[in-house]
Amino acid sequence: MYKLFFKRLIDFMIALIGLLILSPIIITIIILLAVANNGKPFFYQKRTGKGGKIFTIVKLKTMNDKKDTDGNLLPDHVRITKVGDICRRYSLDEIPQLFNMLKGDMSLIGPRPLLPKYLPRYTKKQFRRHNVTPGITGWAQVNGRNAISWEEKFKLDTYYVDNQSFILDCKIFFKTIQNVIGKKDINSSTNQPMPEFMGTEGKTNI
Repeated sequence: MYKLFFKRLIDFMIALIGLLILSPIIITIIILLAVANNGKPFFYQKRTGKGGKIFTIVKLKTMNDKKDTDGNLLPDHVRITKVGDICRRYSLDEIPQLFNMLKGDMSLIGPRPLLPKYLPRYTKKQFRRHNVTPGITGWAQVNGRNAISWEEKFKLDTYYVDNQSFILDCKIFFKTIQNVIGKKDINSSTNQPMPEFMGTEGKTNI
């Protein structure tokens, strides 16, 4: 009953209340990022949702679009703005995803939505991460985030799919808050991003 009805209801209420409470902070950050990013405070990207459905994720834009003399974007650590770095340290760049929650594209808790180009690279078992609605935070995010391999991430994701419950969601929620307060595993200008997922070596259909 929780997975079929109450989880979606809880997500909608959290997103609505969260947007109302955080609106002063959101507006302030949007203004600061608009100044830092030449009027572009938001970052839009296609991601894969439940059942492999593609949707557009919304995040706060933490990096500018500065390029080198050849027209290529400069490295991430060069392009991240001061306000963008603060947003990453405290995961404030994730706040606009509350709009995705309202629409039903995302949940508060679930496997992180990844790029559509990864779809043909999953094994059948790894693809099972799409059996549930993707989340702003998830079991893999509170158990290593970028410090673990893709294969380990997907094992944690499928564990969540098989064990999804109100109790597990609460555990992930409070552990996320603990990590944010302690700035544990939080992206910043000093962190190295995850390399692109190219598929599992010796990939099988299992």
